[in-house]
Amino acid sequence: MIRLFKHYVPYAVLVLGAIDLALLLLASEAGWALRLWQVAGDGGDTGSRLPNMLAFAAATQTAMIAVGVYGAQALQSVRFATARLVVAMALGVMFLTLLFFVFPPVAFWRSSLLYTTWFAMFGMVGARALLRTTLTGERFKRRVLVLGAGARAARIEALAGQRGSGFITVGFVAMNDGPSVVSRAVNRADLTNLPRHLLTLGASEVVLALEERRNALPLNDLLKIKTTGVEVYDFSSFLERETGRVDLDSLNPSWLIFSDGFSAGRRLSSWGKRIFDVTVSLLLLLIALPVILVTAIAVKLESRGPAFYRQRRVGLYGEAFDVIKLRSMRTDAEVGGKAVWAQKDDPRVTRIGRFIRKVRIDELPQVWSVLKGEMSFVGPRPERPQFVADLEERLPYYAERHVVKPGITGWAQVNYPYGASIEDAREKLEFDLYYAKNYTPFLDLLILLQTARVVIWPEGAR
Repeated sequence: MIRLFKHYVPYAVLVLGAIDLALLLLASEAGWALRLWQVAGDGGDTGSRLPNMLAFAAATQTAMIAVGVYGAQALQSVRFATARLVVAMALGVMFLTLLFFVFPPVAFWRSSLLYTTWFAMFGMVGARALLRTTLTGERFKRRVLVLGAGARAARIEALAGQRGSGFITVGFVAMNDGPSVVSRAVNRADLTNLPRHLLTLGASEVVLALEERRNALPLNDLLKIKTTGVEVYDFSSFLERETGRVDLDSLNPSWLIFSDGFSAGRRLSSWGKRIFDVTVSLLLLLIALPVILVTAIAVKLESRGPAFYRQRRVGLYGEAFDVIKLRSMRTDAEVGGKAVWAQKDDPRVTRIGRFIRKVRIDELPQVWSVLKGEMSFVGPRPERPQFVADLEERLPYYAERHVVKPGITGWAQVNYPYGASIEDAREKLEFDLYYAKNYTPFLDLLILLQTARVVIWPEGAR
């Protein structure tokens, strides 16, 4: 993996992205040249249409990122990738149409755009069919040697076996720190030279996965390994990188304190984020106002009660605020005002409510909270005070998710289905802590783009 702005991106994704960019540029050149040849018998000058080619490539690849073309499942299955590519091409053309209206010099002829789209589609599907085995094979996977053979080491072994994993385990070394549960582990006492052993295995990384670290750190071994040029990672940092979440089971305060994250450099980024929130929320309120009004009327016509409702939520640094949403449940959904977790196929949801929840229309009035500064577009989901009080007692480090503003969308929302239980809250907390720890504008942009995938395929909406 390569680290871009504190977020890790697999090498296979970077390689495939570069290939796609080249194919998109070639497809736009071929589409232009073919149409010019049909009209004038000459392919024309490539340099004069370079801005048009770049506009097509940028718009299409942005749409591809948004709909999940570079996700693990798309890398594994050509059929899945093709379906996502079709959607991405459609979204890309829609975005290009708007771009052509705003900036006419980068416009395509309709016929040349059609040719370009077909060339790009066939090229990218063909590339995936040819390269799927290579991109998902061992060539692009890191070779990891694990120091430890207990439960933590077993977790790494299981993670390596998952579909889309970016690494393989080349060996395990039992460090006499507890019972061994990995059958293929080699005892440290049987190795006369650990650095030579890892070089023989071709390991590119070493992960320290000891069950008990107090007075048990193999400092001499770690020092020798480090001087060979092989990277050494502790268990928590390795899991954070591979899963995009902070592992609560192995988390301790010292790791949070001394690990990279929560940097003061985010202050400048926060100012930029606030400017973005104000600008986009104003525009979105103007554009979405007709949709909000029509939906409010539909809600009123279906069931008695207000079309909007206010609900108390917990925001930045634990401060409470009121969020406004379009009502999607019956007015008697919570008897006596007692907070109740949402359920799958919740009977309290109205027919209109079921639809607006799936397409996230009920969330649109929250843009007002973004404009006021109580929320941001990107951040952890704000929870109700009753739930927060309960979760802070049951889940360690739950309060730390409040060090950033809550958001309409977030890292947990795009990576985990809608959750409505303590266990779901624990899973989502791991993603929220990752976001709070590694926040950058790049991660915000990635989340905003991938929110399109969640809206188009709303598997987790309740």
